[in-house]
Amino acid sequence: MTQRQQGNGLLMISLAGLGLVAGIFGLVAWLVGGGSLSESTPSSDPNERLANKLVAPSAPPVSTEQLTAVQSVPQGLFNYGGSTTWIPVHETVNDAIANAFPEQLRYTLPSTEAPGSGTGIKMLLDGQLSFSESSRPLKDEEFASAEQRGFKLEQIATALDGIALAVHPELGVDGLTIEQVQAIYTSTVTNWSELGGPDLPITAYSRSPEAAGTAEYFLESIVNAETYGADVVFVDNTTIGVRQTLNDRGGIYYASAPEIVNQCSIYAIPVASKDSPNTFVSPFADTWRTGQDCLNQANTMNKSAFRNGDYPLTRRLFVVVKADGSTDEAAGRAYVNMLLSSEGQDLIEDAGFIGIR
Repeated sequence: MTQRQQGNGLLMISLAGLGLVAGIFGLVAWLVGGGSLSESTPSSDPNERLANKLVAPSAPPVSTEQLTAVQSVPQGLFNYGGSTTWIPVHETVNDAIANAFPEQLRYTLPSTEAPGSGTGIKMLLDGQLSFSESSRPLKDEEFASAEQRGFKLEQIATALDGIALAVHPELGVDGLTIEQVQAIYTSTVTNWSELGGPDLPITAYSRSPEAAGTAEYFLESIVNAETYGADVVFVDNTTIGVRQTLNDRGGIYYASAPEIVNQCSIYAIPVASKDSPNTFVSPFADTWRTGQDCLNQANTMNKSAFRNGDYPLTRRLFVVVKADGSTDEAAGRAYVNMLLSSEGQDLIEDAGFIGIR
């Protein structure tokens, strides 16, 4: 175990410094069984609220009957971390999981690097985490690194996610094909007029693929290239990416669909179906809302298109555990079992993702 501590059953999940949307800044603490919540106060600046959608809808009531029925939940303090794509999942499931874990489960940030799938897996390999969360599959070198340390890694899929592309709401482009997305992020095209849009320079924003699993997955599986184009501008997190796109009519940024579709300031541009390049499929359901309309009624994910494959930018989300017989492995597998229970899958759906069962 990364750290053990006897305590009074207080679950602390530290989310400080992630810079993500939906009001997840600061330290969030739940009392086991009590359900009390304390979080940082949303910004009073209306532009700030529209850019970051800091006011999140209230979470639905949580029943923990099935989660607490999961067997082999070890006692102690367990650290986990990794992909920032998982943060919406934390918002819905961790209150329920707090009632099932007898002591503590703690989200742990890297000390020097940006949080992400790659840094989380590295922390797991280095013994800093009990288990990690990833928005991409494990690499051969990560499997090999674990074997060199005397254990194995196992990745367990628990959810499906879509990737959404954010553009300025006044861009004036109906949608993009996969080939056009590839051309943008390899810097093969540099002006929207080349894609049937306005005479406007394209600024493609991305997180670093070295740290962010979403950026790495997007590069390898969507862009289908070894490196991003020379004109791609790298940002530290999704908040910055969305803000840059909001302030740049020619900008484009991508992230996990719940992080983009929940925004009120930009536009989640549709993407052409794999089977029909002339048919654009939206990552959002119904009509796109912006501004105060969005704050009053949030945009929602197009879950049916994600589930049936009509929307082409989908992937699996994984929990990564050490297969070494330790209490860390037991904690990771208990966490997985809770997520894969019917209640856990419902909570994953509440977070905007798609249950895998």
